[in-house]
Amino acid sequence: MFRMILHGRFCAKCSPLPAPGSLLLTPQAKGVFIRTQSRFVGGNVNFKRRLKSRTWLYGAGVGIVLAVGLKYRSDSANSSCDDKVEIAQKTHPYANAIEVSRDLLERIKTEVGAPGLIVGVAVDGVQVWSEVMRIASISKSLTTAAAARLCEEGKLDLDAPVQKYVPEFPQKQFDGKDVTITSRMILSHLSGIRHYEKDAKKVKEDKEKAKRLLRRPDSGTSKQRDDEKSLPENRGKPGGDQTSKSKESTQAQQKKEFEHEEYYIKGNYESVIKSLDLFKNDPLIFKPGTTYLYSTHAFTLLSAVLERAANQRFLDIMKNMFRELGMHSTVPDENDPIIYHRSRFYHFNKRGRVVNCPYVDVSYKWAGGGFLSTVGDLLLFGNALLYSYQVAHLKDTEGLLPGFLKPKSAIELWTPVDKTEGTWDNDGLYGQGWLVVEKLQKYGQCRKRRHYVSHTGGAVGASSVLLVLPSDEMEQHQGQTLYLPQGVVVTIITNMQSVGLNSTALNIAHQFDKARNV
Repeated sequence: MFRMILHGRFCAKCSPLPAPGSLLLTPQAKGVFIRTQSRFVGGNVNFKRRLKSRTWLYGAGVGIVLAVGLKYRSDSANSSCDDKVEIAQKTHPYANAIEVSRDLLERIKTEVGAPGLIVGVAVDGVQVWSEVMRIASISKSLTTAAAARLCEEGKLDLDAPVQKYVPEFPQKQFDGKDVTITSRMILSHLSGIRHYEKDAKKVKEDKEKAKRLLRRPDSGTSKQRDDEKSLPENRGKPGGDQTSKSKESTQAQQKKEFEHEEYYIKGNYESVIKSLDLFKNDPLIFKPGTTYLYSTHAFTLLSAVLERAANQRFLDIMKNMFRELGMHSTVPDENDPIIYHRSRFYHFNKRGRVVNCPYVDVSYKWAGGGFLSTVGDLLLFGNALLYSYQVAHLKDTEGLLPGFLKPKSAIELWTPVDKTEGTWDNDGLYGQGWLVVEKLQKYGQCRKRRHYVSHTGGAVGASSVLLVLPSDEMEQHQGQTLYLPQGVVVTIITNMQSVGLNSTALNIAHQFDKARNV
């Protein structure tokens, strides 16, 4: 049994209309909610509403929720309810995309045994909302936007040594020589600061193993194939997707990542400066600027830099940014405050049963993995950056509102950086707080790679992804009046750790991109 609540779709004679392409996958579903959305077009005072634009949110107690921003044009006012039902069911532009996405989500839910999964899809800026979950390393993308804003205000120099702002961080050496760490290096994971693994030798061995396997992806000895199952990007970045052949082995390795004791810190750090004590005296793994090493701790150092540059507490910097963006449900993952709709967090125990995750305190890593959010807030953030990025590429911006980020900042965030790697997609490189896959087609009638950006996350009891697939038709519409943003934004959050979500999000984005172009 479930009850449907639909805004604006009742009549005296008929029952509520079913949402087209319903994605209710379990009998525990609580209901369906529809919210009218307004679409704004650039201009200081001019805007247009996309009439009858609606958002569907499918709520499931234990199962899957797919929230999709859809555009629906009703028939004439004189049409009967029966006619409208038939039209909605037969001609819904996203029906096929929803059906395919439902299958993708059901598949991953079954594979990982996730007790809860929330998915949001925004098409050309139409957004959704839902309950609050840990977003893990997507926090890095949020922090990067805050850093960009401080640069625009002239308060932060990305190329200055971090000690200019944080003298408490010691001068580092590598091979007996003083080296410089900058905020720009941190944003692209080139600082050389360790992640959760403290053993430098082990980190270097894993990276060499990864390079060896990438050179020979389809062959190798039995030992090499065993090595492939323990790649650091498969183990150290729980958000990465894997091939079905080695998925079970890879998931086991991902779970090993959560054996690092620093994931389970229970003590509270009263400031980001205090958090530096965890790692500030540890030796660098690599020489800064030379080698990509994904590092949450490095982002903690960045948060201290931002705090000093702005002369304001880091959390206050972030809260002010969230308020300006309208992200009212995005908050620090603090344990003391009552946070309404905060989900529970789960993992598998040694007997393979789903159990509650242990208590943790994430005050040591606000910038790198310490925020709670909803799919609606993340879609809003993704669309804000997509708008900024697309405005930056327009020759004529007359009548358009400025983006949240200035053109230079927006482009830099989504530009791949040399010497980086694509941790969860080998086609990409890391930019600043985002993985970037560039548009590419090497041969005629062969694989065509689309430009997209994403960030995944993995934390105790949580996995997440935020993915932005910009429209590839912007160049064709130069000189025309455009509704911005143009493209698809997908976010998935689950309250189960060690779940790879990037390829699923990308598949969903492509489905809705096809539908929007029909």
